[in-house]
Amino acid sequence: MDTRRAVGSWISGPRAAAEEMGADFGYPGERLGLPRTGPGSIAPVGRRIAALFVDWGLCVLIAYGLLARGDLGATNMWTSAVFFVASVLFIGTLGFTPGKRLLRLRLVRADGERLSVLAAMLRTFLLLLVIPAVVWDRDYRGLHDKAVRAVQVRF
Repeated sequence: MDTRRAVGSWISGPRAAAEEMGADFGYPGERLGLPRTGPGSIAPVGRRIAALFVDWGLCVLIAYGLLARGDLGATNMWTSAVFFVASVLFIGTLGFTPGKRLLRLRLVRADGERLSVLAAMLRTFLLLLVIPAVVWDRDYRGLHDKAVRAVQVRF
């Protein structure tokens, strides 16, 4: 076997090389029993990032206008706190934040049930650490989602 083909090019990566050799990875969410497309399927990464930007932007506005009283230095400090509280409250009670709702996403446990408030707290804390959020598996679940057995799906 040519090891160069198994490793893949720096552009396509090892997954593309493995698929060229006949490996079948399935679609994102298949291992979790989720549909390929439509409601209940894995949320695309782009929509998840867009929802995060919407939520973060709303938290910046709240922190700037209500808590920091126009002080940009204090706004940065308060934004993380507002984001944490808002995420825990929204995800722990409704299963989505305003940004997720706008982009038609929701967060559920892998078994389809709603996340508890404690699980929402742990997930949000790990999300704010950033590193767990940027390391994900083939189902697009970051380490912050895997820690609480959560998955983001379309609705």
